[in-house]
Amino acid sequence: MPLTAPTTPPGLPATLDYPEVPVGSLIAAGAARWGDRTAFAHDGRSLTFTETYRAACRFAHALRARGVGRGDVVALHLPNCLAFPIAYYGTLLAGATFSPANPLLPPDDLAFQLADCEAAAVVTFGPVAGVLASVADRIPARLTIVVGPTGDLPADAVEFEAFHAGQPDERPDAGTSVHDDLAHLAYTGGTTGRSKGVRLTHRNVVVNTLQHACWGTGSVPALDEHGDVTIDQIGSEDEWPSRLGTGVAINLTPWFHAMGIIGGLNAAVLAGTTTVLHSRFDPAAYIADAERLRITGIGGAPALFAALLATPAFHTADLSSVKSIGSGAAPMNHAMINALRERFPGVVVAEGYGLTEATMGAVISPTYRSGTRKVGSVGVPIFDTEVKVVPAEGGEDPLPAGEKGEVCLRGPQIMLGYRNRPEETAAALVDGWLHTGDVGILDADGYLSIVDRKKDMLLYKGYNVFPRELEELLITMPGVAAAAVVGRPDTEVGELPVAFVVPRGSLDADELMAAVNEKVTPYKRLREIRVVEQIPVSAAGKVLKRELRQQLIGELPG
Repeated sequence: MPLTAPTTPPGLPATLDYPEVPVGSLIAAGAARWGDRTAFAHDGRSLTFTETYRAACRFAHALRARGVGRGDVVALHLPNCLAFPIAYYGTLLAGATFSPANPLLPPDDLAFQLADCEAAAVVTFGPVAGVLASVADRIPARLTIVVGPTGDLPADAVEFEAFHAGQPDERPDAGTSVHDDLAHLAYTGGTTGRSKGVRLTHRNVVVNTLQHACWGTGSVPALDEHGDVTIDQIGSEDEWPSRLGTGVAINLTPWFHAMGIIGGLNAAVLAGTTTVLHSRFDPAAYIADAERLRITGIGGAPALFAALLATPAFHTADLSSVKSIGSGAAPMNHAMINALRERFPGVVVAEGYGLTEATMGAVISPTYRSGTRKVGSVGVPIFDTEVKVVPAEGGEDPLPAGEKGEVCLRGPQIMLGYRNRPEETAAALVDGWLHTGDVGILDADGYLSIVDRKKDMLLYKGYNVFPRELEELLITMPGVAAAAVVGRPDTEVGELPVAFVVPRGSLDADELMAAVNEKVTPYKRLREIRVVEQIPVSAAGKVLKRELRQQLIGELPG
């Protein structure tokens, strides 16, 4: 049988009542509740919750004055910056659809995405505006808005502040249908090929934001006096030490990524958290700010934690203000989780699991102190979410507990489908169940462990080889800072496991390979180790295994 959460957080209902409001309601309620509290800070500048909301309303009116509204797509080609939440909430308050575009996309990929989503407007950033201008003749956008232009504005473009200056700062009446209108048209990471547009309604986004925020803070959804969505923290301080309206966090997770926009932006607005932005990851600067700002939580992808743990100052700084630690985007290895638990005794270290097709999150470790967190598991289904594991080779019948198979999800946060991809939508969504392409195991207690990506699985002489098992072994070995395993095509056996390893100090590749191979069955043995300076990761922190495979077959330089 598919499993819902085996345990409900103490004092919370098993199911939540989700108000039927559009996403813009989140920032409206945040402004009404948190007011002059700092919402966002970056490079010496800041915005309060009220300032963010009013600027977003002005941005919404400016879009509508240019004929951009319900049914139109606005692409945000931006890094994390103070303009991002204004443009994001402004787009949604205007009734338009937000489509995130990684500002580091190569020109061809950017052109493809903006053409595929039929963006009516693009908000870009000075240092990358030239890339956008270079593909202007290949995209349908009729409006370009530039944040922080670095030179003369391109023809027909307008500067961000000037664009919405003088507009009304009250919410426009956009007539949004929360079940039918798209809030997000989010593109999959593209780590395995051309990105697909994921269609997410206002209902999907509000529900998943509430699922995440309520699970993480011990709260339930509520409506404020204006009919906007907020949360009431009913869980005890003993179980959830972080209190609403007191949180401070440094955010490096890109807002153009699902984990960033839901967990790092929307849920933070609901909780009244002050979000400090760093333009790039500098471990020493991060740790210094964490100590100075008395941050209450650390969140990000495993790459963030690996770098922090490798920085001596992380182990000596006064980080006693930290009350919660959360990781997503990719699985943490066991050694890293144990190291964080040792560094922060008594602090909950919670992993989560999700994907863009599930808006963001579907499974998460218990975040309350008395909850059981199993090393190697990403947790249990979040509120109102079901999980089942089916045979990887196909079929819909759930496997028994403890057996590997494809993870399938069902819940109110699951996408409508892919944009203009009916066949791929039909393959991914079967009777309401999302086939994730991830290989996992549900244990007898309902805890999910992710074994690997279905597409990352190697076939050696007909045997399934899961790279993560080898990566877990590698990372426990002395002298290994990071590791990734991919398959090298071989005409006789199918695929041979090859490891890319980042050393910590001196490293003998032959000795390392022998040590790992002693611990696995013969068909899983590594056939080669390549020592590299770094392993390529996406902006969201996911290892780009496609690039590693291309190195193996000579499509990219090693």
